[in-house]
Amino acid sequence: MKLSELITVFRTRDQLSLETIGDAVGVSKSTVSRWETGVIKKISLEKQERLSDLFSIDVPEYLEHHFFKPVLGVVKAGYDLLADQNLMSYEEVSKREYDQGDYFLEVKGDSMVGARIHDGDLIFVKHTAVLASGDIGVVLINGDEATVKRVVMKDDLLILESANPDYETRYFNEDDVMNLPVTIIGKVLNVRVVFESEA
Repeated sequence: MKLSELITVFRTRDQLSLETIGDAVGVSKSTVSRWETGVIKKISLEKQERLSDLFSIDVPEYLEHHFFKPVLGVVKAGYDLLADQNLMSYEEVSKREYDQGDYFLEVKGDSMVGARIHDGDLIFVKHTAVLASGDIGVVLINGDEATVKRVVMKDDLLILESANPDYETRYFNEDDVMNLPVTIIGKVLNVRVVFESEA
């Protein structure tokens, strides 16, 4: 894990300002900003210890062995949800996942339950504009409607298939794809089930 990522992840988690972190570690907020943007890539062990106290983690251990990816917003397992990219949180991932994928999206709706993607789950997405026919992907329709569907290419058609018989299959010809447009923005790599804690 990079220092810049660690600062961003835990500053977001704890809702801390640059100034708060700087005060706790003994540096200016502009220095913390340079850590977060990656201008400064390494810091002293003393500053790592102060960050460890502030974040309640072992910073050297996290830098060596922990990896995170952002949850960037929601995607509809259905249709008609406006696209929303909004940093919500971070999820810890394995080194392999870190190298393979780019971000998580929270699923809203039940059109993909047959593919074991349920309302409230997080899908892990690789940013790509290219899918093999049959892959589950994240697709942007008309620039503002984001959906997760099985994407099938057949007879000059791009087909978006639900995994729930209550939802229609949608068909787009070449003109639709170009002019609406219909844009593939990611491939779903896996699903992370989010369990709600009991009150």
